Amino acid sequence: MRLNYLYIRFLKWRANNLSDAFFVLILSVLIGFFSGLAAGLLKYIVISIKYRLFEHYAEEGHIIILFFLPLIGILLTVMFLKYIVKDDVGHGVPRILYVISQLDGSMRRHKIFSSLVGGSLTAGFGGSVGLESPIISTGASIGSSIGQWLRLGYKHKTLLIGCGAAGAMASIFTTPIAAVIFSFEVLMLDLSTASLIPILLASVTGAVTTKMLTSEQYLVHFNVTNAFVINDILYFILLGVIAGFVAVYFKFMHFRIIKLFSRFKSIWVKAIVGGTALGVLVYLFPPLYSEGYEGIRMIINGNAENLLDHTLLEGAGLFWALLLFTTLLILLKVIATTLTTEAGGVGGIFAPAAVMGGFTGFTVSRGLNELIPGINLHEGNFTLVGMAAVLGGVLMAPLTAIFLIAEMSNGYEIIVPLMLSTSIAFLIARAYNKHSIFTQTLADKGYMFKFRDKAVVKRIKIRDLLEKDVLVVSINSTLGDLVRKIKISKRNFFAAIDEQGTFIGLILLDDVRKDMFNRRKYKDPVSDYLHVLMDDEKVSVQTDVQDVINKFNKTNNYNMIVVDGNKYIGVVSRANLLKAYRDYMIADDETY
Repeated sequence: MRLNYLYIRFLKWRANNLSDAFFVLILSVLIGFFSGLAAGLLKYIVISIKYRLFEHYAEEGHIIILFFLPLIGILLTVMFLKYIVKDDVGHGVPRILYVISQLDGSMRRHKIFSSLVGGSLTAGFGGSVGLESPIISTGASIGSSIGQWLRLGYKHKTLLIGCGAAGAMASIFTTPIAAVIFSFEVLMLDLSTASLIPILLASVTGAVTTKMLTSEQYLVHFNVTNAFVINDILYFILLGVIAGFVAVYFKFMHFRIIKLFSRFKSIWVKAIVGGTALGVLVYLFPPLYSEGYEGIRMIINGNAENLLDHTLLEGAGLFWALLLFTTLLILLKVIATTLTTEAGGVGGIFAPAAVMGGFTGFTVSRGLNELIPGINLHEGNFTLVGMAAVLGGVLMAPLTAIFLIAEMSNGYEIIVPLMLSTSIAFLIARAYNKHSIFTQTLADKGYMFKFRDKAVVKRIKIRDLLEKDVLVVSINSTLGDLVRKIKISKRNFFAAIDEQGTFIGLILLDDVRKDMFNRRKYKDPVSDYLHVLMDDEKVSVQTDVQDVINKFNKTNNYNMIVVDGNKYIGVVSRANLLKAYRDYMIADDETY
């Protein structure tokens, strides 16, 4: 009772002392801070799990336990979700997009901890996934939960979701610029001042928080050691083309495995089959273990041959052995990732896509260096550019990929090849896939849209648009009765109802006009002029406004009859709906 009293007092104080704009700025900083804490905690837990798992094994024993660890991690994750959370965590970014579009921006509060714990168990035990998806889900849930607790409207809840997602992404990668771009390019939030400033603050706060709390060795950073050489431009174009087809392969294989696992009805069968298959892959190809950034570090640090350690090709001195191995890593990484998530693990595709791209860049550059003596392509630069190119093609978000890799590597010296290769990869991926890997499932279910338009439409309610100046006539009345109503009506149609108020149909003035001055017909029933409406020409008061818009587009009508059950209650006009939409858009633009 005391807490509720204080809560109401706080809401009153806030309403009287803080403007909405300033209040949102404060919330964005808080959300960024908590997202940074969550990201630091996730990193710490995953690294601690890995350390504890391997500290008692000699180096030669590491490879043996790789076969069992992914299955154990997946089973622990499934048990946690089934028996403790008792809900499906869902897949990070697609779930956030669904919440924004269909669930009024309200995420379940357990996602604050369930994604974090599930991701820690999955990645810590070697699931071949990224940590960005769980932490972005956690950050978005923090934003949504604060919005729900403060009873904010849809517009502000979705903005806080964007702040949480940006703060979380900036935290996990320490890339604040890429995180801001991600919010607009991937989450498709409205790019306006009202959205930009809070998301900027959340992103910077999250990145600074993680930077202060996390040791530098645990952050995902790489270093560019060579500047871009203009003579390499043709080879970066070639890399962009190859990366584009790798991105197409990534999405194709991802959904093929999802379709395969849809045949299994039991979560335990999925866990055992997927976990066992993943264990085999990780045992044969250790760089598939967890996120995979360690393999990229080996390449950039000039130790690419170490990728073959503890594998069947270890000690092979021929250059093709390493290229064969990295090519297999490119082909198998997406399989390992999708096996992990479909088996019940929690994780994202950012890291897998980027790692695949890194292996692609290295394979192309090392292969060209071996085949064309004297060209001396810098393999580290090609590895980084490949990361951005494949990631941009998979996400259908080239700007996010470019700035993510540029910030992770302090690599603005290679911004030109980053832009070039990523753009080419994006265009190729877009030629084969209309939607990104995040939005494909939503598109298949009919949930795709322009987010700002949808956000505005979501706030419009039919009851607020009702026009009640359309006169009603009894279906049992006569033409003479109708003519008397025509004299006082401002409309050119009338709603016909029965004695119980049930809507029967419309009487159109155009149909009546030919007889309205013929007094001999005044005793004729108005039912002679009745126009019966089909379902597409009327809506329920509970109908979503988006469906009303769809019906307007389908019928090309200017008015839509609104019923409550089968009772007539009013009319919604196309003009009034468009005016409401315009007013909301103007109000949003003037918020700041």
